[in-house]
Amino acid sequence: MIKTDFHTHSIASPDGSITSEQYKNLINSGVIDCVAVTDHNRIDFALKLQNDLGAEKVIVGEEIETTEGEIIGLFLTEKIAPYLSPEKTIEAIKAQNGIVYIPHPFETVRKGISRETLNRIKSNVDIIESANGRAFFQNFGPESHAWSHINRVASFASSDAHRSKALCKTYTDLAEYPNRKNILELCATARKHYSRPSLLDILAPKLNRIRKALNLL
Repeated sequence: MIKTDFHTHSIASPDGSITSEQYKNLINSGVIDCVAVTDHNRIDFALKLQNDLGAEKVIVGEEIETTEGEIIGLFLTEKIAPYLSPEKTIEAIKAQNGIVYIPHPFETVRKGISRETLNRIKSNVDIIESANGRAFFQNFGPESHAWSHINRVASFASSDAHRSKALCKTYTDLAEYPNRKNILELCATARKHYSRPSLLDILAPKLNRIRKALNLL
């Protein structure tokens, strides 16, 4: 099985801290087989890491802030502008032949897409995150899983790691390395693994912002 994490944040994100070397070490040591780098509103770090390690092991993604919450685009080649409507954001992802992935749906503390919005755009959603590795105070995993089942939308588990030690603690096992052509077929046999986050995993984004403000990161 291919151990895959579809939602992670590098040091290029305002609240992330995972460096290129840390990604490379975790991949080369076999801790993780395939990772999507989904920085906030940018893809430059992901493109460089993919160039270094190859498209099989690194997926270029972007966690895009829309007017109604965050949407992730996977298998991107160009940055998508933030603050568009969900529909316009999805249109931009599809224009690149990308995959529409909904992170931490229904949450309010982390800019999740609301149930009303998700129901409105569901015909264009490819994958929903039914297990998020940082979900604690608002854990809508069971609701997300139920929504995916009722609406017949694929679901994955991802770490939402903002520090290297959280990477791939929550992840999805796939039968093959995912690409934009086979990813939806792989969903049928995917195995999701969830681990309860540590306090540092939960607080990592806030701590990283403070460290960067103090030039400590």
